[in-house]
Amino acid sequence: MSRRAIVTAGTGGIGLETAKGLARHGYAVTVVGRNAERGASAVEEIAAVANGGAPRFVAADLASLDNVRALAAQLAADGPLGVLVNNVGAMFAQRQRTVDGIEASFAVNHLSPYLLTELLLDRLRVDAPSRIVNVSSAAIRTARRTFDAVEPPGGYYGFHWYGRAKLANLAYTVHLAERLRGTGVTVFAADPGGAATGMTDGTMTSPKIVSPPLRLLWPLVRRTFERSTAGPASAAARSSVFAAADSLGGRTGLLVGPEARPVPLFRGAADPRVIENVLRLSRQLAPLNGAGRGARHP
Repeated sequence: MSRRAIVTAGTGGIGLETAKGLARHGYAVTVVGRNAERGASAVEEIAAVANGGAPRFVAADLASLDNVRALAAQLAADGPLGVLVNNVGAMFAQRQRTVDGIEASFAVNHLSPYLLTELLLDRLRVDAPSRIVNVSSAAIRTARRTFDAVEPPGGYYGFHWYGRAKLANLAYTVHLAERLRGTGVTVFAADPGGAATGMTDGTMTSPKIVSPPLRLLWPLVRRTFERSTAGPASAAARSSVFAAADSLGGRTGLLVGPEARPVPLFRGAADPRVIENVLRLSRQLAPLNGAGRGARHP
């Protein structure tokens, strides 16, 4: 019987290529997305290369915490789970809020995978050896390391706020790897590098997504970005597939870089103060019990 893998935002781009890679490794892949038509198309593509169980699609809006809770309950009830790849990511040119009233970049890039992971931990522990992969980004290097509130001080700059949310998720990944050490559940982060995907189309063309000092260098930054995103999504997915399917020598807590090998962690992600503040804010904004359903935080 094929082991099951879940890939969020798996109906296109890097997520779809990750799902196809895991299907080639023999996993029965479930992809999560918002659009049923894209989901059906993704399932067809995955089935064409699968060496294991039949792929399937599950619809969910990962910008809604209630949707994430319902998704987790459904996925946990579906049976044994071997791999969870939190691939969901989004960058917003303008400040937006989710249905929960939370700034959208932080909600989608960190709170959604944080909450889904926490709610699936019991399932993953029971089914160990199992694995969690959180997709990271080099944009963390431009991020403020302040997590006293969901929104950092100063103006809204989409690229920096995206990087800050990804930094929060990487700090959570570092914490979770240590927390689960010895349980049979291993935890990794994967940096896909650059790829031309739907997330970057249009968003990265405006200098307003970066702070004013960087706008002076925008022509150079944009040319560098366009070169880095010239590769296909299949190449960018290598880090996620490697992190999810390679033995990695029994290790945990590693960051897998774009060349599909472990690379040094960004130091800010291992800062105990950053981790503490990220966990506090995450538990406050995305309680595991939802609206008073009585679960305890880890």
